[in-house]
Amino acid sequence: MLIVKRDKLGDLLLTTPVLAHLAASLPQAQIHLLANDYNAWVVSAHPNLHRTWTYPRTRDGGRLRIRAALSQLPLLWQLRRQRFDWALVMGGDESHRGIRLAIASGAARTVAYAEVPARYGARLTDPRPLPAGGHETARMLALLEPLGLPGVPLALDAPTFALPPDARAFAAGWLAARGLRERGYVVIGVGARRTKKQPTADQIARWASCIHEGHGLPTVFMWTPGTATQGAYPGDDALAEALVRRGLPHVHPFRGPIREALGLIYQARTSIIPDSGLMHFAAASPGGVLGLFADPADSAPASRWAPLGARARHLEARRAVADLPDEVVLRALAPLMTP
Repeated sequence: MLIVKRDKLGDLLLTTPVLAHLAASLPQAQIHLLANDYNAWVVSAHPNLHRTWTYPRTRDGGRLRIRAALSQLPLLWQLRRQRFDWALVMGGDESHRGIRLAIASGAARTVAYAEVPARYGARLTDPRPLPAGGHETARMLALLEPLGLPGVPLALDAPTFALPPDARAFAAGWLAARGLRERGYVVIGVGARRTKKQPTADQIARWASCIHEGHGLPTVFMWTPGTATQGAYPGDDALAEALVRRGLPHVHPFRGPIREALGLIYQARTSIIPDSGLMHFAAASPGGVLGLFADPADSAPASRWAPLGARARHLEARRAVADLPDEVVLRALAPLMTP
């Protein structure tokens, strides 16, 4: 079977419980994954994948990359030679491009969420009605029903991720240079697309000071590089500057790429991170995460995107994370402060 997954890093990570469920339920099956060259590394070491196929992103900043689009043609020819029995478009919503990729793979049967199945023709053999609710991982597990697999389990398994060796090596060197030790610090990260889900610089400063005074632990503060107005991925340089210029000795700033950030998260005691892909990686780390959400009526709610795992917690503010009292945040964090 071919799993088609076009989404971002965190979305692909949330697919790993589905891969595990498939492998356990159908041990004779060969599970292949089709992902783009931006996110495929997330599951490069996943034990339940027989093979990962990658394709280049055809759009960059809204512009079509002609050469990348043409490079998909030989890939689709190779996929058709596999003669897949099933192609499943993994995601909790309809994905037009994902469905067209799955159909182009030539699989005997194609499963996907589709509001108007007729727009894809008869090759979309197993359209599913769009779900009314549920967690994103549960929505994806429900796509397995045409295969005759059991329904969604009451308790969702946590995502799994193998930290790349280069990320681990970077973290070891970065921490040593600052006199920090493994499990001896807390990560506070920002990087949510919506401002309402971000803590303020004042909040981060207070939380870091309380963690230092109450537990003797410094904070590694990380953010998304760039300005708040840059394209589809707003940066947090302005927020970071407002915090860093305070010169708090127990706050260590980190501004860098995601793989290096993951190395630091995986060595932390625990993390506080708003709703984002980084939050889901932190949930899969040994220290776990306190995820921050806000305004569920207007943006992605915790009921669908909450972090999963034994050491995953979350808070959801009615309007904005900035409105959360410090004592509420620190109380929710307390269970995660024990290694």
